[in-house]
Amino acid sequence: MLKSSRATALRQSLNHPVIDADGHYIETAPILKPFLVESVRDIAGNDLAKRVADGVAGIDYDETVLRPWSKLTDEQRHSQWIPRPPWWSLPAANTLDRATAQLPKLMAERLDEMGIDFAVMYPSRMLTATAIQNPDLRKAVCRSLNKFYATAYEPYADRMTPVAQIPTHTPEEAIIELEYAVNELGLKAAMINGLVHRPLNLNNNTKEGSRPNWGSTGTSRIDVLGFDSEYDYDPFWQKCIELKVVPSTHTPGMGWGSRQSPSNYMYNHIGSFAASMDASCKGIFMGGVTKRFPQLAFGFLEGGVGWAVQLLGDIIEHWEKRNRNTIRNLDPANINLDQIMHLFDEYGDEVFRSDASGLRESFANLEPPPPIFDEWADCGIDSKNDIVNRFVPHFYFGCEADDSSVAWAFNTKLNPLGARLRAMFSSDAGHWDVTDINEILPEAHELVKDGHITDEDFRDFVFGFPAQFYATLNRDFFKGTRVEKEATSLLSP
Repeated sequence: MLKSSRATALRQSLNHPVIDADGHYIETAPILKPFLVESVRDIAGNDLAKRVADGVAGIDYDETVLRPWSKLTDEQRHSQWIPRPPWWSLPAANTLDRATAQLPKLMAERLDEMGIDFAVMYPSRMLTATAIQNPDLRKAVCRSLNKFYATAYEPYADRMTPVAQIPTHTPEEAIIELEYAVNELGLKAAMINGLVHRPLNLNNNTKEGSRPNWGSTGTSRIDVLGFDSEYDYDPFWQKCIELKVVPSTHTPGMGWGSRQSPSNYMYNHIGSFAASMDASCKGIFMGGVTKRFPQLAFGFLEGGVGWAVQLLGDIIEHWEKRNRNTIRNLDPANINLDQIMHLFDEYGDEVFRSDASGLRESFANLEPPPPIFDEWADCGIDSKNDIVNRFVPHFYFGCEADDSSVAWAFNTKLNPLGARLRAMFSSDAGHWDVTDINEILPEAHELVKDGHITDEDFRDFVFGFPAQFYATLNRDFFKGTRVEKEATSLLSP
């Protein structure tokens, strides 16, 4: 029997469904782990199965993340600069909500109570399985997880669907797992590792000062797949189109950049997903992926949309000043040496002396010519309209209920060229920031009640954009689900 809640009352007042673009299940280790061990043994042998049993794959989250940090002294943490990992990261105050995220049957039963018609479910503790460093273990664990959750959620396919976890250290491994997940398991949504940490090829011959003092520190770099990558990922993007699956990234950004505090998880967590999503989105855009694959869409989850609005504006502003034509305005050869020396003679003083040794030569000695003048060539950008058209229709952004930047995404008066970015409702149910799953939808609706977005905006936020994203390539994505009729109507040409 449906339990009444503010969410159910709100849902009943709407004339459209609600789709959760980013729900979360909590892995139940005593049930999942034995399956993983046996599955990895079948796929990759006893040695890697033992590593799973020992917890290195991530299912024993406390053992692989938290406890190693806890065993260090404060001095060791700071001397080695070991980032503070998450702690108490799963809901505990509300036992029913905790169990709901762990039991698919209970989640299916309570979705109406939450005011949600259909949910796409993502991992929690195993969110970083796609980033496992050992290639054989990574592939075996992702394959095993996909097998487990395809089976676990199959009885509830009318209300929920789990994502396939697709490792992307190479395009080949990504293609193999995507083909298996879609063709063999019947999965229809995919989560990729949007950022791959790759080791730098440093050696003892690397000279001091050969790398700039304003960046490029450490022993690894971040590969954003679409740009400056170690591999050509176009075959994988093409495979996504062939299999009718749009890729989403849910890769956290803790442990790199400025989010490396050895003492404070909150410092590391704030802005983590936004930083990761910004890097992925910018790489896909600058690498011209949306130009070469105009059919494809990409999802960027749990980072909100504020960073994306700013990114779009930044791209336009940078293109205006540094496109293949306007960049010539910055050519040092444009400086009139006689004029600038005359100005130093006229306006120089005791500090800025016009007879300073080498002054004229400092203006005459030009920078080395750049290898390319058009840094937008991969995108094929000729106008601001091109930027908006290669950005807005292709990118979708997961936003939680308390994310006020959703209003920014829909602000056509403020956004460049009246752009309306594609923010998607994401419950994040199952994580520590959700204290009551029945309050998620009402909290998101406060933007309407407070006059920040319209009813039409809210409809697109909780239904239109999530439906469009997941069905971008697969018009049958919602076939057989609670929202089939409404989604079919929405997606009809």
